[in-house]
Amino acid sequence: MAANPHVAEILAKVCELTGMGFAAVAHVTDQTWTACHVIDRVEFGLDAGDELDLKTTICNEIRDHGRPVAFDSASNDSDWQMHPTPILYGFESYISLPITLSDGQFFGTICALDPAPAKVDRPEVIATMQRFAKEIAAILESRAP
Repeated sequence: MAANPHVAEILAKVCELTGMGFAAVAHVTDQTWTACHVIDRVEFGLDAGDELDLKTTICNEIRDHGRPVAFDSASNDSDWQMHPTPILYGFESYISLPITLSDGQFFGTICALDPAPAKVDRPEVIATMQRFAKEIAAILESRAP
């Protein structure tokens, strides 16, 4: 999926929708977080194929609970201001949704983040991101052997 032009187009739309400079599709297992496709306009420093320590990611939490996570400004959100992940990676705004295959298997996440606040914790943004996650799941399944 790393060079899929449709995924690149979806991630460009994520950046446009959210106003954020980093967007990615990550494959998340019970042991690894691997970037599959990345747009990085804020020099976050990740490329496709790069890995993060799973325990330092919010995507790991999403793998456990299966729900979207979105916040506009970590430092102004009582649920996120002391969370270690935004502090460690230096981002303020974040949105991430699970990518679930048609058989119910969790593949990973579609996420976006930025060092500046952004208005992403809104129903219309989350709904659009859910549509993008479904599109990516369909792409993954169309390429399965």
